[in-house]
Order: sequence, then structure tokens, then C-alpha cells
Amino acid sequence: MTELYVQDLLISGAPLGEQNPLPVFRDPNPNRSVHYQESVPEAKRAFAGFDTGYRVLPYAMQDNYTRQRRPLHFNAVILENDLLKATFLPALGGRLISLEYKPEARELLARNPVFQPANLALRNAWFSGGIEWNLGHYGHALTTASPVFAAEILSATDEPGLRLYDFERCKGLFWQIDFQLPTGSPFLIAYCRVINPSHTDTSIYWWNNTAVEERPDVRVLAPSLDVIYVDFAQAVQSYGYGTMPYLPTTEGRDASYATNFTFASEYFFQCEDVDLPWEAALDGDGKGLIEASTPPVNYRKMFCWGMHAGGRHWQNFLSEPGQAYLEIQSGMTPAQVNGVPLPANGRKEWVQAFGYFAGDPARVHDSDYARACAYVDGVLKQQMTVAHLDALLEAGRAAADSAPARIVAAASGWGALELMRRAADATLPPVPATFAFPASTLTDDQAKWLTLLHDGRFPQQDAAALPGEWLVQPEWLALLDPVANDNWFAHLHAGVMRMEGGDSAGAVAAWEKSIALQPSPWALRNLAVAAVRSGDEPAAQSYYAQAWALADALGVMVPALAVECLQALVAQRKYEAGLALYNALPDAMRDVDRIQVLRGRIALELGDLDTVAEVLTREFAVIREGETETSDLWWEMWARREAAQSGQPLDAALRKAVRARYPLPENINFLMFDEA
Repeated sequence: MTELYVQDLLISGAPLGEQNPLPVFRDPNPNRSVHYQESVPEAKRAFAGFDTGYRVLPYAMQDNYTRQRRPLHFNAVILENDLLKATFLPALGGRLISLEYKPEARELLARNPVFQPANLALRNAWFSGGIEWNLGHYGHALTTASPVFAAEILSATDEPGLRLYDFERCKGLFWQIDFQLPTGSPFLIAYCRVINPSHTDTSIYWWNNTAVEERPDVRVLAPSLDVIYVDFAQAVQSYGYGTMPYLPTTEGRDASYATNFTFASEYFFQCEDVDLPWEAALDGDGKGLIEASTPPVNYRKMFCWGMHAGGRHWQNFLSEPGQAYLEIQSGMTPAQVNGVPLPANGRKEWVQAFGYFAGDPARVHDSDYARACAYVDGVLKQQMTVAHLDALLEAGRAAADSAPARIVAAASGWGALELMRRAADATLPPVPATFAFPASTLTDDQAKWLTLLHDGRFPQQDAAALPGEWLVQPEWLALLDPVANDNWFAHLHAGVMRMEGGDSAGAVAAWEKSIALQPSPWALRNLAVAAVRSGDEPAAQSYYAQAWALADALGVMVPALAVECLQALVAQRKYEAGLALYNALPDAMRDVDRIQVLRGRIALELGDLDTVAEVLTREFAVIREGETETSDLWWEMWARREAAQSGQPLDAALRKAVRARYPLPENINFLMFDEA
């Protein structure tokens, strides 16, 4: 019998802290540059980089956490039958943190024993383990560390299921994942649907990210031997085309075993021509997790951190020693950098199945990789056929528009606000009853927008208050513009909308109007960002100085503004001014990770190497994947010390030599591959 229930989960973790109130604007180029090697077929390059440029608004950055853990309580939603027990955390993006195969008491996922945010997601905060549902924009999802809605649904036989759903605010999408776990099923079934309910074309991104245990005996298999792999050895990261299990980057080592990689790496299985796309991670006993899907989720990926010192530190950094994991992922495109167009009023839907696999270990680990994959394919199809998945897709589609039986976890009020906006616009079709966003979820964050929607005015607030969350949909700008008039707060928000929409001149004009009506740190800071983007660093530094002085006078100094002010001074090489600003900060703000990194850079440039050494002894929480500032500081500190002591010139030869003589301490080694 299948059950759905909620229970308290207690876990040691670092709280996320307050959101960053400053808007972080999208990259002016909506598309990324993607570098392919000649080996990659032209057909695999379709929509390369399309609409994958960095963006995060209207969401706020989640960058105010540390590595100080304490007991945290989460409401876990559990869907369980006689074979599987699936545990979800709606408060953290609906993450499936555990999938237990009950007959063997076997955990099929890498279950992280702690909640430790790290700077890996679009909004910064990300955590490892379980299955993450990355939908919306390129990267770890905007809601990966935020609440989403969860509701009980009923199957055709009245067995309970679980629906995760929300309104994705960045691209204006409605999405749902309907999970079913029928009695006797060894597979958790997920029907997924994304709807673009607007008159405007957009794009979507889907890669669900499954963490499984990493060990020397764990092998990753899929039904295609053709892969696109990432080559980090080139001057610019590039993509090549190869055949498993031996890739040009692995130097004769079998790439189906993640522990054979000496560097962080990833490759993508090209499964679009097989009848049943799947991917599995199986151990020395031939057992583990397998996942299969219907189109358009035709591609699979393997990611690992690598066995070098930096990779091992990342593993420990994200969890605890002994909790190494690798990722098997599934998505819609040949590699993650390919965009997926979604036309106005369009939708995508598919089914995925996650379950337990047990096979002959000798055949799973056959030295002939193609033969091993063919064996797993045959065993899987004895349990999960293409016809079965197609039938599950039809069943999911038939129930997709049904209202949930009951909401078991609520999220933000933005979905409710969007339903109200759409109800006021006769040109828009109704949203299915699937998306139940109760009015009870509305809070002060939505209040001013409700006033605009219903009363045609936008309430002002004190400049000393935080500006609140932002909206960037053009439809809201169309409502805001006619009533802005002499409202400084309306012009502040209109400027954010315009900058995010690509109208930088209109944004600057709006912020200047806002300041003329009522000076605020928020409009001054935004003018500083606009100046940085236009290449006017002196103007940017001036605006930042004014923003900080006003924030100080009003008593609304926030760490994110201090960070940006220090960054502007460093960019202008005004290190003495940077040190003075640092010394004037409140003690608690000085201890912020990013401020300490900047303190290290300022101290280095001022010749205070002892302070650099002191800074580098700390455990940093918010270092970005691929960021090298801490390692750069370490080696430059030693190069300058040696130059001062020996009289050698501070040149490339000395800098290269110190890399070999002074290996990075583990606490600051975030390298994706060894450089020394």
C-alpha cells in the first residue's frame, strides 16, 4: 500500500541567512559563447549558448550564510510503497534527498548528512546530495534552496502521489512534477510538465541532477557510447566528441569510473537515437540506481569532482569526509549549454522513472564497455519498456490539470500574485487548477504590487527601509509606468525593470529621477552598477561612495553593499581607501567571507603579507566553483616574500617556482584541476 505523509527532519546545517536586497542584473549578452572542437558534429551545436547568459532577477541572491552549523528542522514529505521510500524537502526546492530500496535497506542516492550551502547555484547557495530538479534557466535552479509547493494528488486507483509545483518567476513559467509510487513498483515515476502561458516566446532548461555514491567500483553506464566531453586543457574550455569508455582527456583510463579522473570533469551521453534513454550508476555487486525517460529528455551526463586535492576538498567542503559523490544527470540537449526554445503558449512534458537495478556484476563490469551497456539495457527492458513509459506519460497527461487533493507544503505568494494579475487581463487564458496558489500565501512582499494591480497606485516607503523584492515582468512595468509620477520608489523599481529588460539608458534616467525626488542608497548603488557596465569606473566608485555614506547615515548598511564598495575601490587600485573603509565597518560585517577575501587582496597590494596569511587561515563558505582568488593570494604572497628575502625579481619564473614549493592548504584549495 502506498502512503504519503509529513514528518520532521532534524539535520545539522548552516542557515541561509537573509537574502541580498541588491538586484543583480542579467548579463547584457543573453547568449553564451560556446567553443567546440572540430570533432563535434554540426547537428550537436544547435542553439549553442542560446539564452543561457547569466540571469537571476527577480530572485534575490542567497549569499549570507557561513559554515557555522546548528540543528535545523525541515518538513520532509515522504512517499512510500512496499519497495521504495522517497523523502522530499519542499523547503529546499523539493529536493529528493533519499530514495531507499526497502528490501535491502539500501540508499540509492548520495544522501548528504548535513545541509551546507556553497556558492554553486544561480543565486549562490547550493547544497549537494539527492536529486535536484533544475528547471527554468541554465544553472542550478533559482529555487534550489527555496520553498516550492507540495501537494497530495490521487492516482486513478486512489493511491496517493506527490505534486511539486511553482511559478518560475524568471521566465514566467508554470511547472509541475507529479510523482507516483504504485504498490509493488520498484520505480518512482515522475510526470513533468512546463507551461509558457504568455504571448511571448522564451526558453527553458531542464537537467535533473542525481547524486550517487562515488567509489572505485561504481560504474556509470548508458545506452549510447557517443559522448560530448569537456576539455579543460585548452586555453578556453571547449567541447569535444568521443567514444566511451576512453576519451582524449583521460589518458587511457576508463572514463566510466569517476575515480579515474584526476580533475573535475563531465561528459554527456548522446542518447537521442536509442529507443529508451537511461543512465545507471552500479557498484561492484552490479547494484545501484537506474533512471529512464521518454523524449525530449534524451541526454545523460556524468559529473565528478576528480581525485586531485582540490576535488577532494570540494567533496569534504560540501558534506563531511567519507561522503564522496558523483552525479548522473538527464536533460533535453546534447550538452547543458544548448538552449531549448519554448514558444508562446507552448509546453513540454515527459516522464522519468527512478529505481533499483540489480544485475550480474561480471557483466556490469565487463571490460568491453559496449557489451556491459547492452546487458544493462536488456535487463532494464524486462522491467521498464518503452510502451510502459509511454503509457505512464498518457496517464500523467490525463491527470495533469487536476486540482491537488490537499497542499502539504506552501511556498511564496508570487504564484498567487501572478494568478491575480492574469485574472485581471482578459487576453490571457486561465491557468489549470493544477497550480493552486492560495491567497493566504500573500505577504508584505506582494502587498505593494497588489495595490498597484487593484488600486492603480504604488505605495512609497521610507528610504531607510530595505527595498523589498523585485519584479521584472514587462507586464508589471506597463502597470507601473503610468502611475510613477513623483514617486521615488516607483522610479526605483521601474529602473530595475528597465535594466533587466536591456534598456540601460531608461534605467539610468529612472534612477536619476528617483534620486531627485528622494535620495536612497539603492538608486545610487544601481547607478554605480550602470557606470561599471559602461566602463566608467571613476563614476562607479563615486556613486558607491555616495551610496555607502547615505546607507551609513540612514542606518541601513548591508554586507552586499560593503562588498561592492570595496570591489570598486580595488578595481580603481585605491587600496588605502579600501583599507579605511574596511576598518570603519562594524565588526560583524568585517567577518563576512567576501569582505575578508577583499581584505586579503588589499593587504597584499599594500605589502602587509602577515594580514594576507591571517586571512587565508579561515574556512571560506562562499568561494565560487572555478574561482581562484584564494589560491592566487596564497602563491602571490609567497612569491613576494621570497622576492623580498632573496632579492630575486618578482617575475613569472619566481611565481612558477613558488607554486611547486608551497602547496595550497586544504582550506583554500578550490581548484578544479591541479595547476602546480
